[in-house]
Amino acid sequence: MGWTITLGRVAGTEIKVHLTFFILVVFWGMAGYQQGGPSGAVAACLMLFALFACVLLHEFGHILMAGRFGVRTPDVILLPIGGVARLERIPDEPRQELLIALAGPAVTLAIVVVLYALLALGGVTPRLGGLDPGGPFLETLMRVNFFLLVFNLFPAFPMDGGRVLRALLASRMGLASGTRIAARFGQASAVVAGLFALSTGLPLLALVSLFVFLGAGAEAAAVETRVAGEGLTASQMMVTHFRTIPIHATLAEAVELLLSGEQREFPVVDNTGRVEGILTRDNIIKGISQRGPSSTVGEAMTTQVPAVSPQLGFQEALERLRSSGVPALPVMDEAGRLVGLLTLDNITDLLLVRRART
Repeated sequence: MGWTITLGRVAGTEIKVHLTFFILVVFWGMAGYQQGGPSGAVAACLMLFALFACVLLHEFGHILMAGRFGVRTPDVILLPIGGVARLERIPDEPRQELLIALAGPAVTLAIVVVLYALLALGGVTPRLGGLDPGGPFLETLMRVNFFLLVFNLFPAFPMDGGRVLRALLASRMGLASGTRIAARFGQASAVVAGLFALSTGLPLLALVSLFVFLGAGAEAAAVETRVAGEGLTASQMMVTHFRTIPIHATLAEAVELLLSGEQREFPVVDNTGRVEGILTRDNIIKGISQRGPSSTVGEAMTTQVPAVSPQLGFQEALERLRSSGVPALPVMDEAGRLVGLLTLDNITDLLLVRRART
């Protein structure tokens, strides 16, 4: 995700903060300033940072539990609406996802209990009420964590409660159907919450509702793709009828090749047939604009493109293609020969056909 600052790394997980988070800091600081002047603004900002420290602990509850099942978490991002721990994959078993989903709220519950105990030992009887930027520090922090706990456990996918719902449904009807139902319920809940937020003037709730609606749809689509591609390898997804282009060819020749058919990405090869890079349509246009049509393909191509093995599984091949930054990757056999071209368009077409057959 762009617009992020990396704060550090803990146990292999990068901790990032989105720049829009600082908008919330300003807003919360202004609310504190209106109530208590400069000291009130400082106190309000300290409260916000303490709250997001609790959110980070919540996310590491998910991360540590996921690690027990061999699921890595590349990063966790702090946003104005909370934290997002990005797991590298959905756990293999619904029970594992259930435990991962519950681990975060369990940490938040522990924080609430500890804060309640500290307040009780200090002679304060904590009560639930409105959120006041200028209120007592520990009491306000306990209240916010309690509200976040309740809110997170609402079964609106992809929030924690929604993931619990998806895990329970998936254990009975499979991952795809369980995700589909949980996502629809999550989106319906987001619409209701969004309308309520707009009618009552709650911008943060409206933003969270939008996040839930978009997140539910995106994750449901990702699961549909994963299920449709189960059992596939790169050899079954690759384009086998394609043309290559010599590294010393001119961009004028590349334009002729581009316009002669529907192929938009070309493996660039040397005199021995070894792949040196990928020439895309954007490479051609940019190269002509900057160097002219008489410049060579080698000057315009994308180099250091990762190759894909024909035996590579669907999910790994798709992730490698997406993370490469290019629309096509060469498929190379064990002897180093170019045997295919992996493109997102071809994968999409294949998945559409597989879904139509089911």
